[in-house]
Amino acid sequence: MANRYRDTYHSTTSDGIEYIDNPIYPNIPLSDQDYYVISTGGDRYDTLAQQFYSDYSLWWIIAMANNSERASLIVEPGIQLRIPANKENILQLYRDINSTR
Repeated sequence: MANRYRDTYHSTTSDGIEYIDNPIYPNIPLSDQDYYVISTGGDRYDTLAQQFYSDYSLWWIIAMANNSERASLIVEPGIQLRIPANKENILQLYRDINSTR
């Protein structure tokens, strides 16, 4: 599975300087099968990912689908969140984008 901490890419410049490239995340396409929920106090992207995908590490799918630019996993209460239903398609997009790096 896509794991943002495991899926880093190490590169070296022609000058011999090593650096780490973070993975590239795909745009999350809309689907008629997507779920919509209203967030409540205490909701977090990682716990929502566990609830809907049985995998905490897929929090980024929900965050990306909702254009979250927050540096926190905590979700503001009272907002409508889209939970993409096509997790496998999204993971395949992720693998395709990052396989050529």
